[in-house]
Amino acid sequence: MTHTSTIFLVLRRLRTPLLVLITLFAISVLGLTLMPGPPDPNGGQLPRMSFFHAVYFISYTATTIGFGEIPYAFSEQQRLWTVVCIYMSVVGWAYTLGSVFAMLQDKNFLNALAVQRFARQVRRLREHFFLVCGYGEAGHLICQALDELGYRAVVIEKDEVKIGDLELQSYQADVPALCADAGQPDTLIFAGLTSKYCRGVMALTNDDSTNLAVAIAARLLAPALPALCRAEHADTVANMASFGTRHIINPFEKFAEYMALALHSPAAYNLLLWLTGLPGTTVARHREPPKGKWVLCGYGAFGKVMTRALENAGLPVTIIDRAAPLAPDHTWYKGDGTGADALAAAGISDAVGIVAATASDVNNLSTVVTAKQLNPALFTVLRQNHVANRTLFDAFESDFAMVPAEIVAHECLAILTTPLLTPFLDRVRSADDAWAGALLEELTGRFGWDVPCVWSVSINLLQSPAVYRVMMRHEARLSLSALLRAPVTDRPPLACTPLLLLREGDPPRYLPDGELEIRLGDQLLFAGTEEARRDLGMTLFNGHTLQFVLTGRDLPGGLIWEWLAQRREARSRSS
Repeated sequence: MTHTSTIFLVLRRLRTPLLVLITLFAISVLGLTLMPGPPDPNGGQLPRMSFFHAVYFISYTATTIGFGEIPYAFSEQQRLWTVVCIYMSVVGWAYTLGSVFAMLQDKNFLNALAVQRFARQVRRLREHFFLVCGYGEAGHLICQALDELGYRAVVIEKDEVKIGDLELQSYQADVPALCADAGQPDTLIFAGLTSKYCRGVMALTNDDSTNLAVAIAARLLAPALPALCRAEHADTVANMASFGTRHIINPFEKFAEYMALALHSPAAYNLLLWLTGLPGTTVARHREPPKGKWVLCGYGAFGKVMTRALENAGLPVTIIDRAAPLAPDHTWYKGDGTGADALAAAGISDAVGIVAATASDVNNLSTVVTAKQLNPALFTVLRQNHVANRTLFDAFESDFAMVPAEIVAHECLAILTTPLLTPFLDRVRSADDAWAGALLEELTGRFGWDVPCVWSVSINLLQSPAVYRVMMRHEARLSLSALLRAPVTDRPPLACTPLLLLREGDPPRYLPDGELEIRLGDQLLFAGTEEARRDLGMTLFNGHTLQFVLTGRDLPGGLIWEWLAQRREARSRSS
Protein backbone atom coordinates (compact mmCIF):
# COMPACT_ATOMS: atom_id res chain seq x y z
CA MET A 1 0.00 0.00 0.00
CA THR A 2 1.72 3.17 -1.19
CA HIS A 3 1.09 6.79 -0.29
CA THR A 4 -0.70 7.38 -3.61
CA SER A 5 -3.01 4.40 -3.17
CA THR A 6 -3.97 5.64 0.30
CA ILE A 7 -5.00 9.00 -1.15
CA PHE A 8 -7.07 7.27 -3.82
CA LEU A 9 -8.73 5.14 -1.14
CA VAL A 10 -9.72 8.30 0.77
CA LEU A 11 -11.07 9.92 -2.40
CA ARG A 12 -13.10 6.84 -3.27
CA ARG A 13 -14.65 6.63 0.18
CA LEU A 14 -15.46 10.36 0.33
CA ARG A 15 -16.41 10.83 -3.31
CA THR A 16 -20.19 10.98 -2.72
CA PRO A 17 -20.03 13.21 0.40
CA LEU A 18 -17.69 15.64 -1.39
CA LEU A 19 -19.98 15.77 -4.43
CA VAL A 20 -22.95 16.46 -2.14
CA LEU A 21 -21.10 19.31 -0.42
CA ILE A 22 -19.98 20.83 -3.72
CA THR A 23 -23.52 20.61 -5.12
CA LEU A 24 -25.10 22.21 -2.05
CA PHE A 25 -22.47 24.95 -2.07
CA ALA A 26 -23.06 25.68 -5.75
CA ILE A 27 -26.85 25.81 -5.29
CA SER A 28 -26.52 28.10 -2.28
CA VAL A 29 -24.20 30.54 -4.10
CA LEU A 30 -26.35 30.55 -7.23
CA GLY A 31 -29.55 31.21 -5.27
CA LEU A 32 -27.96 34.03 -3.32
CA THR A 33 -26.82 35.78 -6.49
CA LEU A 34 -30.35 35.55 -7.93
CA MET A 35 -32.19 36.94 -4.92
CA PRO A 36 -33.10 40.67 -5.18
CA GLY A 37 -31.26 43.02 -2.86
CA PRO A 38 -32.83 45.31 -0.21
CA PRO A 39 -34.44 48.67 -1.17
CA ASP A 40 -32.17 51.68 -1.48
CA PRO A 41 -32.88 54.35 1.18
CA ASN A 42 -32.69 56.93 -1.59
CA GLY A 43 -35.28 55.16 -3.63
CA GLY A 44 -34.98 52.25 -6.01
CA GLN A 45 -33.32 48.95 -5.13
CA LEU A 46 -29.70 47.87 -4.47
CA PRO A 47 -28.14 45.50 -6.99
CA ARG A 48 -28.09 41.77 -6.40
CA MET A 49 -25.16 40.26 -4.47
CA SER A 50 -22.07 39.63 -6.57
CA PHE A 51 -20.66 36.16 -7.09
CA PHE A 52 -17.60 36.97 -4.98
CA HIS A 53 -19.66 38.18 -2.00
CA ALA A 54 -22.00 35.20 -2.34
CA VAL A 55 -19.06 32.73 -2.20
CA TYR A 56 -17.60 34.58 0.77
CA PHE A 57 -20.90 34.65 2.67
CA ILE A 58 -21.75 30.97 2.02
CA SER A 59 -18.21 29.92 2.97
CA TYR A 60 -18.43 31.25 6.50
CA THR A 61 -22.13 30.55 6.90
CA ALA A 62 -21.88 26.89 5.81
CA THR A 63 -19.04 26.35 8.31
CA THR A 64 -21.07 28.00 11.16
CA ILE A 65 -18.53 30.78 11.66
CA GLY A 66 -21.00 33.64 11.13
CA PHE A 67 -19.82 37.22 10.50
CA GLY A 68 -23.19 38.79 9.83
CA GLU A 69 -24.83 40.15 6.69
CA ILE A 70 -22.39 41.64 4.21
CA PRO A 71 -21.78 43.80 2.22
CA TYR A 72 -25.10 45.31 3.40
CA ALA A 73 -28.21 44.29 5.30
CA PHE A 74 -30.12 41.55 3.44
CA SER A 75 -33.54 41.77 1.92
CA GLU A 76 -36.32 39.50 3.10
CA GLN A 77 -35.81 37.24 0.09
CA GLN A 78 -32.04 36.93 0.80
CA ARG A 79 -32.68 36.12 4.46
CA LEU A 80 -35.21 33.48 3.49
CA TRP A 81 -32.72 31.86 1.12
CA THR A 82 -30.02 32.04 3.80
CA VAL A 83 -32.26 29.99 6.12
CA VAL A 84 -32.62 27.36 3.40
CA CYS A 85 -28.84 27.37 2.86
CA ILE A 86 -28.16 26.92 6.57
CA TYR A 87 -30.32 23.80 6.81
CA MET A 88 -28.89 22.39 3.57
CA SER A 89 -25.32 22.90 4.85
CA VAL A 90 -26.15 21.23 8.18
CA VAL A 91 -27.49 18.16 6.37
CA GLY A 92 -24.52 18.10 3.99
CA TRP A 93 -21.93 18.41 6.74
CA ALA A 94 -23.66 15.80 8.90
CA TYR A 95 -23.57 13.34 6.00
CA THR A 96 -19.93 14.14 5.24
CA LEU A 97 -18.75 13.86 8.84
CA GLY A 98 -20.63 10.58 9.24
CA SER A 99 -18.85 9.24 6.17
CA VAL A 100 -15.48 10.41 7.54
CA PHE A 101 -16.06 8.72 10.90
CA ALA A 102 -17.15 5.52 9.17
CA MET A 103 -14.00 5.60 7.03
CA LEU A 104 -11.80 6.13 10.11
CA GLN A 105 -13.27 2.96 11.60
CA ASP A 106 -12.90 0.94 8.41
CA LYS A 107 -10.33 -1.84 8.84
CA ASN A 108 -8.99 -1.56 5.30
CA PHE A 109 -8.37 2.17 5.68
CA LEU A 110 -6.67 1.71 9.05
CA ASN A 111 -4.49 -1.03 7.57
CA ALA A 112 -3.56 1.28 4.70
CA LEU A 113 -2.53 4.01 7.13
CA ALA A 114 -0.57 1.51 9.25
CA VAL A 115 1.30 0.19 6.21
CA GLN A 116 2.10 3.73 5.06
CA ARG A 117 3.32 4.76 8.51
CA PHE A 118 5.35 1.54 8.86
CA ALA A 119 6.98 1.94 5.43
CA ARG A 120 7.88 5.53 6.26
CA GLN A 121 9.51 4.44 9.54
CA VAL A 122 11.57 1.80 7.75
CA ARG A 123 12.66 4.21 5.01
CA ARG A 124 13.89 6.65 7.64
CA LEU A 125 16.17 4.08 9.28
CA ARG A 126 19.80 5.03 8.71
CA GLU A 127 21.40 2.19 10.63
CA HIS A 128 21.66 -1.56 10.17
CA PHE A 129 18.64 -3.61 11.19
CA PHE A 130 17.36 -7.19 11.14
CA LEU A 131 13.98 -8.15 9.71
CA VAL A 132 12.06 -10.45 12.09
CA CYS A 133 9.05 -12.24 10.57
CA GLY A 134 6.93 -13.54 13.44
CA TYR A 135 6.84 -12.04 16.93
CA GLY A 136 6.12 -15.24 18.81
CA GLU A 137 8.21 -16.53 21.67
CA ALA A 138 11.32 -16.90 19.51
CA GLY A 139 10.82 -13.50 17.91
CA HIS A 140 10.35 -11.88 21.31
CA LEU A 141 13.59 -13.40 22.65
CA ILE A 142 15.50 -12.34 19.53
CA CYS A 143 14.22 -8.76 19.65
CA GLN A 144 15.20 -8.50 23.31
CA ALA A 145 18.68 -9.86 22.62
CA LEU A 146 19.19 -7.61 19.59
CA ASP A 147 18.13 -4.59 21.62
CA GLU A 148 20.61 -5.45 24.38
CA LEU A 149 23.36 -5.88 21.79
CA GLY A 150 22.59 -2.49 20.23
CA TYR A 151 21.00 -3.72 16.98
CA ARG A 152 17.73 -2.47 15.47
CA ALA A 153 14.88 -4.79 14.50
CA VAL A 154 11.86 -4.51 12.18
CA VAL A 155 8.96 -6.86 12.93
CA ILE A 156 6.17 -8.36 10.82
CA GLU A 157 3.50 -10.25 12.78
CA LYS A 158 0.03 -11.43 11.76
CA ASP A 159 -1.48 -11.42 15.27
CA GLU A 160 -2.67 -8.00 16.47
CA VAL A 161 -2.39 -9.10 20.12
CA LYS A 162 1.32 -9.81 19.71
CA ILE A 163 1.84 -6.46 17.99
CA GLY A 164 0.20 -4.82 21.00
CA ASP A 165 2.50 -6.76 23.32
CA LEU A 166 5.53 -5.52 21.35
CA GLU A 167 4.44 -1.91 21.79
CA LEU A 168 4.35 -2.44 25.57
CA GLN A 169 7.96 -3.63 25.72
CA SER A 170 10.58 -1.18 26.98
CA TYR A 171 13.11 -1.45 24.18
CA GLN A 172 15.95 1.05 24.04
CA ALA A 173 15.11 1.90 20.42
CA ASP A 174 11.77 1.99 18.62
CA VAL A 175 10.88 -1.25 16.84
CA PRO A 176 8.80 -0.62 13.69
CA ALA A 177 6.11 -3.29 13.56
CA LEU A 178 3.40 -4.17 11.04
CA CYS A 179 0.40 -6.45 11.46
CA ALA A 180 0.44 -8.30 8.15
CA ASP A 181 1.19 -11.62 6.48
CA ALA A 182 4.96 -12.01 6.17
CA GLY A 183 4.46 -14.44 3.30
CA GLN A 184 3.48 -11.60 0.95
CA PRO A 185 6.46 -10.25 -1.06
CA ASP A 186 5.10 -6.67 -1.02
CA THR A 187 4.98 -6.77 2.77
CA LEU A 188 8.62 -7.83 2.92
CA ILE A 189 9.61 -5.00 0.58
CA PHE A 190 7.77 -2.47 2.77
CA ALA A 191 9.64 -3.94 5.75
CA GLY A 192 13.00 -3.18 4.14
CA LEU A 193 14.02 -6.55 2.70
CA THR A 194 15.72 -4.81 -0.22
CA SER A 195 17.09 -1.92 1.87
CA LYS A 196 20.85 -1.44 1.96
CA TYR A 197 20.64 -1.24 5.76
CA CYS A 198 19.04 -4.68 6.19
CA ARG A 199 21.59 -7.16 7.56
CA GLY A 200 19.46 -10.29 7.64
CA VAL A 201 15.95 -11.75 7.66
CA MET A 202 14.52 -14.31 10.08
CA ALA A 203 11.36 -16.33 9.35
CA LEU A 204 10.17 -17.42 12.81
CA THR A 205 6.41 -17.94 12.42
CA ASN A 206 4.67 -21.14 13.53
CA ASP A 207 3.51 -21.78 9.96
CA ASP A 208 6.01 -23.64 7.80
CA SER A 209 4.35 -22.47 4.58
CA THR A 210 4.79 -18.81 5.60
CA ASN A 211 8.42 -19.41 6.51
CA LEU A 212 8.92 -21.10 3.15
CA ALA A 213 7.40 -18.08 1.37
CA VAL A 214 9.76 -15.75 3.25
CA ALA A 215 12.73 -17.95 2.32
CA ILE A 216 11.78 -17.91 -1.37
CA ALA A 217 11.21 -14.13 -1.38
CA ALA A 218 14.54 -13.50 0.34
CA ARG A 219 16.33 -15.78 -2.13
CA LEU A 220 14.85 -13.99 -5.16
CA LEU A 221 14.65 -10.38 -3.97
CA ALA A 222 17.80 -10.21 -1.81
CA PRO A 223 20.03 -13.18 -2.68
CA ALA A 224 23.08 -11.75 -0.87
CA LEU A 225 21.15 -11.30 2.38
CA PRO A 226 21.49 -14.05 5.04
CA ALA A 227 18.12 -15.68 5.64
CA LEU A 228 17.35 -17.86 8.67
CA CYS A 229 14.14 -19.86 8.46
CA ARG A 230 12.42 -22.02 11.03
CA ALA A 231 10.99 -25.35 9.84
CA GLU A 232 9.54 -28.25 11.79
CA HIS A 233 8.63 -30.66 8.97
CA ALA A 234 11.02 -32.62 6.81
CA ASP A 235 9.31 -31.72 3.53
CA THR A 236 9.56 -27.99 4.34
CA VAL A 237 13.25 -28.38 5.15
CA ALA A 238 13.83 -30.17 1.84
CA ASN A 239 11.90 -27.50 -0.07
CA MET A 240 13.89 -24.68 1.54
CA ALA A 241 17.16 -26.46 0.88
CA SER A 242 16.29 -27.02 -2.77
CA PHE A 243 15.69 -23.28 -3.12
CA GLY A 244 19.12 -22.42 -1.77
CA THR A 245 18.22 -21.33 1.78
CA ARG A 246 21.52 -21.40 3.64
CA HIS A 247 20.31 -21.47 7.25
CA ILE A 248 17.37 -23.75 8.09
CA ILE A 249 16.63 -24.18 11.79
CA ASN A 250 14.63 -27.18 12.94
CA PRO A 251 14.47 -26.88 16.75
CA PHE A 252 13.76 -30.60 17.17
CA GLU A 253 16.70 -31.66 15.02
CA LYS A 254 18.93 -29.05 16.65
CA PHE A 255 18.13 -30.30 20.16
CA ALA A 256 18.75 -33.86 19.02
CA GLU A 257 22.22 -32.71 17.91
CA TYR A 258 22.72 -31.13 21.34
CA MET A 259 21.65 -34.38 23.00
CA ALA A 260 24.01 -36.42 20.85
CA LEU A 261 26.83 -33.98 21.67
CA ALA A 262 26.04 -34.22 25.39
CA LEU A 263 26.23 -38.03 25.17
CA HIS A 264 29.47 -37.91 23.19
CA SER A 265 31.22 -34.91 24.80
CA PRO A 266 29.47 -33.31 27.81
CA ALA A 267 32.13 -30.59 28.10
CA ALA A 268 31.64 -29.58 24.46
CA TYR A 269 27.88 -29.41 25.06
CA ASN A 270 28.28 -27.11 28.08
CA LEU A 271 30.78 -24.95 26.18
CA LEU A 272 28.34 -24.61 23.26
CA LEU A 273 25.52 -23.58 25.62
CA TRP A 274 27.76 -21.04 27.33
CA LEU A 275 28.88 -19.41 24.09
CA THR A 276 25.43 -19.27 22.44
CA GLY A 277 23.31 -18.30 25.43
CA LEU A 278 21.09 -15.25 25.46
CA PRO A 279 22.81 -12.09 26.76
CA GLY A 280 22.15 -11.38 30.41
CA THR A 281 21.48 -15.00 31.38
CA THR A 282 23.44 -17.51 33.43
CA VAL A 283 24.12 -21.03 32.16
CA ALA A 284 23.87 -23.90 34.63
CA ARG A 285 26.27 -26.76 34.06
CA HIS A 286 24.37 -29.94 33.26
CA ARG A 287 25.23 -33.38 34.50
CA GLU A 288 26.20 -35.96 31.93
CA PRO A 289 23.42 -38.10 30.38
CA PRO A 290 23.82 -41.67 31.64
CA LYS A 291 24.24 -44.79 29.56
CA GLY A 292 21.51 -47.39 29.70
CA LYS A 293 17.82 -47.86 28.99
CA TRP A 294 15.65 -44.82 28.20
CA VAL A 295 11.87 -44.32 28.18
CA LEU A 296 10.30 -41.84 25.75
CA CYS A 297 6.72 -40.54 26.14
CA GLY A 298 5.14 -39.06 23.01
CA TYR A 299 6.20 -40.32 19.58
CA GLY A 300 5.55 -37.14 17.62
CA ALA A 301 7.95 -35.07 15.55
CA PHE A 302 10.21 -34.38 18.53
CA GLY A 303 9.90 -37.93 19.85
CA LYS A 304 11.04 -39.39 16.54
CA VAL A 305 14.24 -37.34 16.33
CA MET A 306 15.04 -38.03 20.00
CA THR A 307 14.53 -41.77 19.48
CA ARG A 308 16.89 -41.68 16.53
CA ALA A 309 19.50 -39.70 18.50
CA LEU A 310 19.43 -42.10 21.45
CA GLU A 311 19.58 -45.19 19.28
CA ASN A 312 22.47 -43.73 17.26
CA ALA A 313 24.32 -43.45 20.58
CA GLY A 314 23.69 -47.16 21.19
CA LEU A 315 21.04 -46.66 23.88
CA PRO A 316 17.84 -48.80 23.95
CA VAL A 317 14.58 -46.84 23.91
CA THR A 318 11.09 -47.86 25.05
CA ILE A 319 8.25 -45.76 23.60
CA ILE A 320 4.96 -44.86 25.29
CA ASP A 321 2.31 -43.25 23.09
CA ARG A 322 -1.49 -43.08 22.91
CA ALA A 323 -1.59 -43.97 19.22
CA ALA A 324 -1.25 -47.44 17.78
CA PRO A 325 2.37 -48.60 17.29
CA LEU A 326 3.83 -46.82 14.29
CA ALA A 327 7.39 -48.05 14.73
CA PRO A 328 7.34 -51.87 14.94
CA ASP A 329 11.13 -52.00 15.28
CA HIS A 330 10.93 -50.40 18.73
CA THR A 331 9.68 -51.62 22.08
CA TRP A 332 6.26 -49.99 22.31
CA TYR A 333 3.58 -49.52 24.96
CA LYS A 334 0.26 -47.97 24.10
CA GLY A 335 -0.88 -45.63 26.83
CA ASP A 336 -0.43 -42.31 28.56
CA GLY A 337 2.92 -41.43 30.10
CA THR A 338 1.19 -39.43 32.82
CA GLY A 339 -0.04 -42.66 34.44
CA ALA A 340 2.09 -44.84 36.68
CA ASP A 341 0.78 -48.07 35.09
CA ALA A 342 2.14 -47.24 31.62
CA LEU A 343 5.47 -46.12 33.04
CA ALA A 344 5.79 -49.26 35.16
CA ALA A 345 4.94 -51.46 32.17
CA ALA A 346 7.65 -49.69 30.13
CA GLY A 347 10.23 -50.55 32.81
CA ILE A 348 10.76 -47.13 34.33
CA SER A 349 12.18 -48.67 37.49
CA ASP A 350 15.31 -49.96 35.72
CA ALA A 351 15.62 -47.08 33.23
CA VAL A 352 18.33 -44.42 33.49
CA GLY A 353 16.50 -41.59 31.72
CA ILE A 354 13.12 -40.40 30.49
CA VAL A 355 12.14 -38.03 27.67
CA ALA A 356 8.78 -36.21 28.00
CA ALA A 357 8.22 -35.24 24.35
CA THR A 358 4.52 -34.43 23.95
CA ALA A 359 3.11 -31.10 22.75
CA SER A 360 1.46 -30.44 26.14
CA ASP A 361 3.52 -28.79 28.87
CA VAL A 362 1.13 -30.00 31.56
CA ASN A 363 1.36 -33.63 30.40
CA ASN A 364 5.15 -33.43 30.18
CA LEU A 365 5.44 -32.13 33.74
CA SER A 366 2.99 -34.74 34.99
CA THR A 367 4.97 -37.48 33.23
CA VAL A 368 8.34 -36.62 34.73
CA VAL A 369 6.92 -36.01 38.22
CA THR A 370 5.26 -39.46 38.19
CA ALA A 371 8.39 -41.08 36.75
CA LYS A 372 10.64 -39.50 39.43
CA GLN A 373 8.37 -40.89 42.12
CA LEU A 374 8.90 -44.38 40.69
CA ASN A 375 12.63 -43.90 40.05
CA PRO A 376 14.20 -40.87 41.79
CA ALA A 377 17.57 -41.35 40.04
CA LEU A 378 16.15 -40.75 36.54
CA PHE A 379 17.84 -38.35 34.14
CA THR A 380 14.99 -36.17 32.81
CA VAL A 381 14.70 -34.52 29.40
CA LEU A 382 11.66 -32.25 29.43
CA ARG A 383 10.07 -30.57 26.43
CA GLN A 384 8.85 -27.06 27.24
CA ASN A 385 6.61 -25.82 24.46
CA HIS A 386 5.90 -22.34 25.83
CA VAL A 387 8.35 -19.91 27.42
CA ALA A 388 5.50 -18.56 29.57
CA ASN A 389 5.59 -21.79 31.62
CA ARG A 390 9.23 -21.25 32.63
CA THR A 391 8.32 -20.81 36.31
CA LEU A 392 6.79 -24.29 36.48
CA PHE A 393 9.70 -25.92 34.67
CA ASP A 394 12.29 -24.08 36.78
CA ALA A 395 10.53 -25.34 39.91
CA PHE A 396 10.92 -28.93 38.73
CA GLU A 397 14.62 -28.54 37.80
CA SER A 398 14.91 -31.06 34.99
CA ASP A 399 18.33 -32.09 33.70
CA PHE A 400 17.65 -31.01 30.11
CA ALA A 401 14.85 -28.67 29.01
CA MET A 402 14.03 -28.44 25.31
CA VAL A 403 12.55 -24.98 24.61
CA PRO A 404 12.05 -24.53 20.82
CA ALA A 405 11.91 -20.73 21.03
CA GLU A 406 15.23 -20.53 22.88
CA ILE A 407 16.94 -22.95 20.50
CA VAL A 408 15.82 -20.92 17.48
CA ALA A 409 16.86 -17.66 19.15
CA HIS A 410 20.31 -19.03 20.05
CA GLU A 411 20.97 -20.19 16.50
CA CYS A 412 19.77 -16.97 14.88
CA LEU A 413 21.84 -14.73 17.13
CA ALA A 414 24.95 -16.86 16.70
CA ILE A 415 24.71 -16.82 12.91
CA LEU A 416 23.65 -13.22 12.30
CA THR A 417 25.38 -11.15 14.96
CA THR A 418 28.65 -13.12 15.11
CA PRO A 419 29.27 -15.02 11.86
CA LEU A 420 32.71 -16.24 12.99
CA LEU A 421 31.11 -18.11 15.88
CA THR A 422 29.68 -20.75 13.55
CA PRO A 423 33.03 -22.20 12.40
CA PHE A 424 34.32 -22.15 15.97
CA LEU A 425 31.24 -24.06 17.18
CA ASP A 426 31.87 -26.60 14.42
CA ARG A 427 35.34 -27.07 15.90
CA VAL A 428 33.81 -27.51 19.36
CA ARG A 429 31.42 -30.18 18.10
CA SER A 430 34.19 -32.14 16.41
CA ALA A 431 36.77 -31.76 19.19
CA ASP A 432 37.48 -34.41 21.81
CA ASP A 433 36.08 -34.02 25.29
CA ALA A 434 39.48 -33.29 26.86
CA TRP A 435 40.10 -30.23 24.62
CA ALA A 436 36.59 -28.90 25.16
CA GLY A 437 36.79 -29.54 28.90
CA ALA A 438 40.09 -27.71 29.30
CA LEU A 439 38.81 -24.72 27.34
CA LEU A 440 35.54 -24.66 29.28
CA GLU A 441 37.34 -24.68 32.63
CA GLU A 442 39.67 -21.91 31.49
CA LEU A 443 36.93 -19.63 30.16
CA THR A 444 34.39 -20.15 32.95
CA GLY A 445 37.16 -19.85 35.54
CA ARG A 446 37.99 -16.45 34.10
CA PHE A 447 34.53 -15.10 33.26
CA GLY A 448 32.14 -17.22 35.32
CA TRP A 449 29.02 -18.98 34.03
CA ASP A 450 27.24 -15.80 32.96
CA VAL A 451 26.81 -15.76 29.18
CA PRO A 452 29.82 -13.83 27.82
CA CYS A 453 29.92 -11.15 25.19
CA VAL A 454 30.99 -12.80 21.92
CA TRP A 455 32.03 -10.54 19.05
CA SER A 456 34.19 -10.48 15.94
CA VAL A 457 36.34 -7.81 14.31
CA SER A 458 38.13 -7.48 11.00
CA ILE A 459 41.45 -5.68 10.59
CA ASN A 460 40.41 -3.37 7.78
CA LEU A 461 39.67 0.29 7.14
CA LEU A 462 35.97 -0.09 8.02
CA GLN A 463 36.18 -1.89 11.36
CA SER A 464 39.72 -1.04 12.49
CA PRO A 465 40.66 2.31 10.93
CA ALA A 466 43.31 3.25 13.52
CA VAL A 467 45.18 -0.06 13.22
CA TYR A 468 44.81 0.03 9.45
CA ARG A 469 46.38 3.49 9.15
CA VAL A 470 49.28 2.62 11.48
CA MET A 471 50.07 -0.57 9.56
CA MET A 472 49.79 1.16 6.17
CA ARG A 473 51.81 4.30 7.02
CA HIS A 474 54.51 2.91 9.24
CA GLU A 475 54.52 -0.75 8.20
CA ALA A 476 54.35 -1.54 11.90
CA ARG A 477 54.22 -5.08 13.23
CA LEU A 478 51.58 -5.51 15.87
CA SER A 479 51.09 -8.59 18.01
CA LEU A 480 47.70 -9.72 19.19
CA SER A 481 48.61 -9.30 22.88
CA ALA A 482 49.76 -5.71 22.24
CA LEU A 483 46.27 -4.75 21.11
CA LEU A 484 44.43 -6.60 23.87
CA ARG A 485 45.23 -4.09 26.60
CA ALA A 486 42.92 -1.66 28.39
CA PRO A 487 43.43 2.06 27.62
CA VAL A 488 44.02 2.97 31.29
CA THR A 489 47.12 3.91 33.27
CA ASP A 490 48.71 0.48 33.83
CA ARG A 491 47.42 -0.95 30.52
CA PRO A 492 46.23 -4.28 32.03
CA PRO A 493 45.18 -7.12 29.68
CA LEU A 494 41.61 -6.90 28.45
CA ALA A 495 39.10 -9.31 29.96
CA CYS A 496 38.67 -11.26 26.75
CA THR A 497 40.07 -14.34 25.02
CA PRO A 498 40.71 -14.72 21.27
CA LEU A 499 38.94 -17.86 20.07
CA LEU A 500 39.56 -17.91 16.33
CA LEU A 501 41.66 -16.16 13.69
CA LEU A 502 40.82 -16.44 10.00
CA ARG A 503 43.44 -15.35 7.47
CA GLU A 504 43.05 -15.63 3.73
CA GLY A 505 45.10 -18.51 2.38
CA ASP A 506 45.75 -20.04 5.83
CA PRO A 507 43.82 -22.67 7.79
CA PRO A 508 41.74 -21.41 10.74
CA ARG A 509 43.73 -20.79 13.91
CA TYR A 510 41.84 -21.75 17.02
CA LEU A 511 42.80 -20.06 20.30
CA PRO A 512 45.58 -18.02 18.64
CA ASP A 513 48.64 -17.19 20.71
CA GLY A 514 49.03 -13.63 21.97
CA GLU A 515 52.44 -13.27 20.30
CA LEU A 516 50.93 -13.92 16.88
CA GLU A 517 51.47 -11.02 14.50
CA ILE A 518 48.24 -9.66 13.06
CA ARG A 519 47.92 -8.68 9.41
CA LEU A 520 45.54 -6.60 7.35
CA GLY A 521 42.46 -8.59 6.46
CA ASP A 522 42.57 -10.83 9.54
CA GLN A 523 39.24 -11.75 11.13
CA LEU A 524 39.20 -12.37 14.88
CA LEU A 525 36.60 -13.88 17.22
CA PHE A 526 36.62 -12.92 20.92
CA ALA A 527 34.75 -13.90 24.06
CA GLY A 528 34.83 -11.75 27.16
CA THR A 529 33.12 -8.91 28.97
CA GLU A 530 31.14 -6.06 27.46
CA GLU A 531 33.67 -3.59 28.88
CA ALA A 532 36.48 -5.38 27.04
CA ARG A 533 34.54 -5.19 23.81
CA ARG A 534 34.07 -1.42 24.20
CA ASP A 535 37.73 -0.85 25.09
CA LEU A 536 38.96 -2.90 22.13
CA GLY A 537 36.60 -1.04 19.82
CA MET A 538 38.00 2.29 21.03
CA THR A 539 41.54 1.04 20.44
CA LEU A 540 40.73 -0.09 16.91
CA PHE A 541 38.96 3.15 15.97
CA ASN A 542 40.86 5.91 17.80
CA GLY A 543 44.45 6.58 16.80
CA HIS A 544 45.40 8.28 20.09
CA THR A 545 43.98 5.39 22.12
CA LEU A 546 45.91 2.93 19.94
CA GLN A 547 49.17 4.83 20.51
CA PHE A 548 48.60 4.85 24.26
CA VAL A 549 47.85 1.12 24.31
CA LEU A 550 51.00 0.35 22.27
CA THR A 551 53.45 2.79 23.90
CA GLY A 552 51.95 3.92 27.20
CA ARG A 553 52.34 7.56 26.13
CA ASP A 554 49.31 9.83 26.16
CA LEU A 555 49.88 11.92 23.04
CA PRO A 556 48.01 15.26 22.73
CA GLY A 557 45.11 15.49 20.36
CA GLY A 558 44.28 18.20 17.84
CA LEU A 559 46.47 19.94 15.29
CA ILE A 560 47.63 22.76 17.61
CA TRP A 561 48.52 20.48 20.53
CA GLU A 562 50.30 18.05 18.23
CA TRP A 563 52.33 20.93 16.73
CA LEU A 564 53.29 22.20 20.20
CA ALA A 565 54.26 18.68 21.29
CA GLN A 566 56.44 18.23 18.24
CA ARG A 567 58.19 21.57 18.90
CA ARG A 568 58.77 20.64 22.53
CA GLU A 569 60.19 17.29 21.53
CA ALA A 570 62.45 18.89 18.89
CA ARG A 571 63.81 21.39 21.46
CA SER A 572 64.52 18.64 23.95
CA ARG A 573 66.48 16.70 21.32
CA SER A 574 68.50 19.78 20.25
CA SER A 575 69.39 20.65 23.85
